[in-house]
Parts: sequence; structure tokens; C-alpha cells
Amino acid sequence: MLDTSRPFTVQQAAHAGLSPGRLRASRYRRLFRGVYEEASRPLDLHVWLTAALLVLPADAVVSHTTAMRLYGLTLDDGWPLHVSTSTSTHSRLAGIVTHRRRGALRPVVLDGLPVTGADRTLVDIATKVRLVPLVQAIEHMIHRGHTTPENLLRYAMDRHLDGVRRVRRVMALVRENVESPLETTVRLMIVFARLPEPSCNVDILDESGALLARGDLVYARWKVLVEYDGWHHERDARQRQRDRERREELEASGWRLIVVTSADLRDKREVVRRVHRAISARGYDGRDPHFSVMWDRLFAGKLV
Repeated sequence: MLDTSRPFTVQQAAHAGLSPGRLRASRYRRLFRGVYEEASRPLDLHVWLTAALLVLPADAVVSHTTAMRLYGLTLDDGWPLHVSTSTSTHSRLAGIVTHRRRGALRPVVLDGLPVTGADRTLVDIATKVRLVPLVQAIEHMIHRGHTTPENLLRYAMDRHLDGVRRVRRVMALVRENVESPLETTVRLMIVFARLPEPSCNVDILDESGALLARGDLVYARWKVLVEYDGWHHERDARQRQRDRERREELEASGWRLIVVTSADLRDKREVVRRVHRAISARGYDGRDPHFSVMWDRLFAGKLV
């Protein structure tokens, strides 16, 4: 019995008595040469990968930025899809980049698909993405519990793979308790502008020791809190009320709150200047922000 709820091959269809002529009917659509699915089903990443793996070498696994999407972080526009194999047999599919690898790939299973392990995925993307997305990816994997800084560094030290040297270098920028990619972006914008680095996701207490809030990026010395708000338009009235009460409690305890939205990131320099003005008003007397050519290159365009 042919399971048409998932992609299938021409050979599987033939075994079930489904002729090539019937496959060309409007009920079905071709995804790759020799791979079809029901036309009524929505196309998503899982469907495309399931279809591709039917006709790729048996040891093929999802890898690189495509693997990162299955781990929960999108670093590109989705195409082409990336897979890795240690099989030397040549195979070419439109929209699929096949990476040849030596030795066993040791995949894990995510959403029913074979995927390179977290450490291998990070090493693989290290030569494909810019520095900021790489740090985002590493911190994302750590936050989700897929690896630890120690495990990743040990992996990068023990392997002779493209990307291990870059992973080793960027580990100095990685922090463990970062909860969103854009927290990473804002923190690195501050750090690369040569301002003091804020602490990540720490508890803010009042004078009695009671918990006031958990802050994204915290300057405890100057009582300045920087928070990235990626969904400020999506809150209901109750959530907005709680946000206002929280902000008032922080301000009553002497904290200065800087909220950064996605719209603010259109002018990234101004975000850094706002942070500088806030900490300077609270006693910071160090250098002004410095926007080098490197800073401009790191933070040009849209970041995750």
C-alpha cells in the first residue's frame, strides 16, 4: 500500500500499481526527478528534505544552515538546501547542495530526519556565515541544550575539519545564558563599539533582595538595563499592563530601561549611542563608542 501522505518515488508508486501516467495527473506533483507527492499537501522544509533523502545516497544527512533551521534558527533564506554524505557517488538535485565528507557523519534525528550533530553543524557553518550569525548560532545551540561551550571547544580542538579554527576563535565572544539571537546582536554591537560589555540575562533585585526582573543585557554598576523587544506590537492589553508595571517598578528602584525594537535596528549606531548616553548619565566616564570599518562590516544589513 502506497503512503501518499509523504513523498514517494516512482519505483514505490510502480510497486503499488500507480502508473507514470497517473503520476502526471493533477493530483500529484513532482518535487525532484523520480519523487512525487500529493499536490494538495502544503510544501514545507520537512517535505522537501524527506523527498530529497529518498533519492540521495543512503548515508545523506541534513547539514550546514539547513540543519540549523531544524535546530530552530534560520540563518539564510532557505535555499539551496544543504546535505552531507561520505558516499562518492555523484548525485545532483536542483536546489540541493551536496557536501562530500570523509568518515562517518554520526547524525542525530530531528523531526524524523537525519541531521548532523550540534557541534558538527556549528563547525560546518563556521566557514559559510559571518561572525555575528555564527555567534548567534553557537549561543542558540547552548541555550537549547544541544551543546555546551566545553563540548564544542573540545570538538573543535579534537577535529581536523574546515571551520574548527574559526569556532575556536569566536568562542571568546560566546556567552552561555543568551536567550535570543537578537540579544546576541545588540550585545555584540555594544562590544565591538568598544563600550563595556553588559551581563546577559541576570536577575535584578531590589534593596531587600526581592526579584524585580530578569534583564536581557544588564549594567548593574550603573543600573542600566537594555532589552530587545521583538514583539512589541503583538502584546495584548494584559501583557502591556504587566510590562508597564514592571517598567515602573524598575524605575522606582533607580533603573534606567532602554528598549530596542526591530525598527530601532535600522539605525544600529543610534542604538549604541543610546546605551552610551544612558551609562554615561549614570557615571560611566570611559571612551565614546567607536564605529570602525570592521563594525560597519559586521553589522551591515539585516541580521537574524
